[in-house]
Amino acid sequence: MRLRLSNMLRMAMALFAVASVTVSNAEEYNVVSPDGRIAVSISDDGGRLRYEACLDGVQMLQPSALGLLTTVGDFGSGLQVVGEESRSISETYTMRNTKASHVYYCANELTLKVKNTAGQQFAVQFRVSNRDVAFRYMLERQGKDGDTKRTRVLRELSAFNPVGGTKTFLCPQIGPETGWEQTKPSYEEDYLLDQDMNVRSQFGLGYTFPCLFRVAVSDKSSQGKAKKKHTTLNAQPSALNAQRSTLNNYWMLISETGVTSQYCGSHLSDYTVGEGYAIAFPHEGENNGIGSASPSVALPSATPWRTITMGSTLAPIVETTVAYDLVSPLYQPGTAYKGGRYTWSWLVWQDESINYDDQVQFIDLASKMGFEYTLVDNWWDERIGRDRIAELSSYAQSRGVSLMLWYNSNGSWNDAPQTPRQCMNTSVARHREMAWLKSIGVKGIKVDFFGGDKQQTMQLYEDILADANLYGIQVIFHGCTLPRGWERMYPNFVASEAVLASENVFFDPRHANNEGKELTLHPFIRNAVASMDWGGVIMNKYLSRDNKSRHRRATSDMFEIATAITNQSEVNCIAMQPNNLDELPADELQLLRDMPTQWDETRFIDGYPGRYVVMARRHANRWYIAALNGTGEPLSLDLALPMLDGTAFTLYTDGNQKTYGAMKSAKVKLKLPALAGALIK
Repeated sequence: MRLRLSNMLRMAMALFAVASVTVSNAEEYNVVSPDGRIAVSISDDGGRLRYEACLDGVQMLQPSALGLLTTVGDFGSGLQVVGEESRSISETYTMRNTKASHVYYCANELTLKVKNTAGQQFAVQFRVSNRDVAFRYMLERQGKDGDTKRTRVLRELSAFNPVGGTKTFLCPQIGPETGWEQTKPSYEEDYLLDQDMNVRSQFGLGYTFPCLFRVAVSDKSSQGKAKKKHTTLNAQPSALNAQRSTLNNYWMLISETGVTSQYCGSHLSDYTVGEGYAIAFPHEGENNGIGSASPSVALPSATPWRTITMGSTLAPIVETTVAYDLVSPLYQPGTAYKGGRYTWSWLVWQDESINYDDQVQFIDLASKMGFEYTLVDNWWDERIGRDRIAELSSYAQSRGVSLMLWYNSNGSWNDAPQTPRQCMNTSVARHREMAWLKSIGVKGIKVDFFGGDKQQTMQLYEDILADANLYGIQVIFHGCTLPRGWERMYPNFVASEAVLASENVFFDPRHANNEGKELTLHPFIRNAVASMDWGGVIMNKYLSRDNKSRHRRATSDMFEIATAITNQSEVNCIAMQPNNLDELPADELQLLRDMPTQWDETRFIDGYPGRYVVMARRHANRWYIAALNGTGEPLSLDLALPMLDGTAFTLYTDGNQKTYGAMKSAKVKLKLPALAGALIK
């Protein structure tokens, strides 16, 4: 008989968290978070591994499949748990380049040793912290004498089966060699928000990580639990406001971390009733068909971690560090890498600006603003030339600015014509190029147009990063996959695009009008698990060089400035134009000059994905609080700001600033017009 977590067992787990791992009988194994709020149950009933998860006694995931199919054996059926080990984990680590600089990771771990009918063994390992569940598989050498030392993982059976009524916030996976010059998939599709689970993905290929779910739970099923106080938002549908009076919104973010050259990147399948969403491997056509969609691994081996972040509010989603908690640095930094801000001509001035004189203007702009970098985009080798790029780098350094240079990753995986090409796709080419970059003082590269999520493509990412580190060069990726723990694994990794980014605001008025929606979405999804080079705090009123023609930016100035806080990247783009120095108010220029990009702590304050967000980040001893209204209606907020207790602070809104004296309990009443923002520091 299949055993389930009874209400009594759930209550016992919550009350007795000190008993971190228990065995209820031969078929069911349980692991609980250190604070007792998250409980996971794993069973081998019927010869198949399944798990389920609860938060505060509320079921978040119904029984969901576990297992692998490999060329060396079937680890999906005929299974029996034959052993278990448990331990508590308590670790502290530091980082310089993400949402928190000092992290204390505490979790309970359960490792189950499992045998199939052929007598072959593997293990499934769960870790449960106070906001995250993570699991992975560990494969042993097989055969009588362990003589089978390799395998291919043909399919991963891992599934995520949310309870009924759950709503989704998902980005569809697109097929190979699609989009402009066959450069997709590149994680650049439109999210659909608040959808039913049974809505099929746009391209029939499932969804890219990370994936956000809203689990609506009736008041009756969560009696005694703290209710989140929701801010009234006029733009929200009345149905949602009515729903909030009877339902609590629990939240769940699903992703993966720890993907290296030893595995492929994965995504979620479409939803199947009764089974949920399953792990899906890349399409065979990705990377121009080169390489296998099935990862090949040496034995013994461990798969990447599958992660599930849970919360009765959105705070655990915004604040999670799970992508970094489960991985370790793969090498030491080649130099003391430096964060900062960069100017970028291409976003508004486009290809025509890739000439020596225009780049001098953006270097001078960076220098006058105190920014650290200028990015020179595609075609620089043809339109400026390598000799003059060396001159340009020398000029930049004389102005206290360092250059970053754009590269095409190709290779043969798409038809993107931009140069430089064939500089990053082989070891010989990379070492030659990077030695030259170091010799002329270039500090970073932006590499664009990758081929998908196959293991071979993951190898290319790793090779570029590892080689660049030898020359003290930090790396941004565009037209690319989601980073999966890479900020900690690769010390010179800065950020990836992997999002429908700022260039679309330039190209398409629809995206300019949707910028508010898109940038109030990413703190809860894309940017929650990895650094994001969205590409620009856009300060021109119009998306044109003369700042008078083409379509207008839809958001306010303070909305844009506040995105420098909500969009997290250690090297962040401030997409000012030279004309902005004369056009912007002095207080806006000063905010941009003073804007940090490295953060010691991140806290969620309020928000709803795709509508509004209020979040706080701490740099050293100063808190920066950003608020974005992404809707077309005014927004009123009553903000409690305990991080500012006893501290004087200033509220900046469009055309206004107000200074508050130190308060015992800091509170602010904030009114934001449509598509406007605010900053408090």
